[in-house]
Amino acid sequence: MSLDLLVLTAEADATSVLPALDLLPHTVRVRAPEVTALLDAGHRDVIVLDARSDLASAKSLCRLLKGAGEDEASTPIIAVVGEGGLVAVSAEWRTDDILLPTAGPAEVDARLRLVTTRDGGSAQVEAELRVGELVIDEATYTARLRKRTLELTYKEFELLKYLAQHAGRVFTRAQLLQEVWGYDFFGGTRTVDVHVRRLRAKLGPEHEQMIGTVRNVGYKFERPAKGGARPVVPAQPEAAAETPELAH
Repeated sequence: MSLDLLVLTAEADATSVLPALDLLPHTVRVRAPEVTALLDAGHRDVIVLDARSDLASAKSLCRLLKGAGEDEASTPIIAVVGEGGLVAVSAEWRTDDILLPTAGPAEVDARLRLVTTRDGGSAQVEAELRVGELVIDEATYTARLRKRTLELTYKEFELLKYLAQHAGRVFTRAQLLQEVWGYDFFGGTRTVDVHVRRLRAKLGPEHEQMIGTVRNVGYKFERPAKGGARPVVPAQPEAAAETPELAH
């Protein structure tokens, strides 16, 4: 499915904002990051907003667009945010989704399709994933366990979400690097081990077994047991030491 994308950026080329667009079949037009630039922009399926540098202006523009006329308010907005700016993004932005500039073509295409198929009340339902007592809210990038909000980094959230979305399925470390960190991440698989340890610590001793270790293979998210809580089983420790340089 080919989409009409309107990229709001001061750059001359949309691929400077999101390089993966060059590998996708969508129609891409570039306009200045101003509300007035949309007056003659015509139809667009998705607005891609460059929020890599000026976070305050990007947030203001997002809110203006969502509070503007019917066409602008109903058009999905995806903000492209540098990893260092992720902590500043909140529900107040009113953006439909966010992407890192380094996101691969498969991830970009999947997120574009998701925001264009959501409508009205169903968006909130799709944005919230429940697995047992764990609630993952994609709209606000938050995770709650027994109503306790988990303080997660962006990559910890993405890893937890991906595992929970595929509960019961076993993934190798290489697969998780590909799916969560992206095709252009050159770090080692020890990065996955360290992030899993951090997630388990934040889940707490009672729930750390949610992320199970499959020896000599990788990890999986354990499906909640029917008819009661799972017994607490200590997570298996990893043998190797963690590396000093990690992607958050």
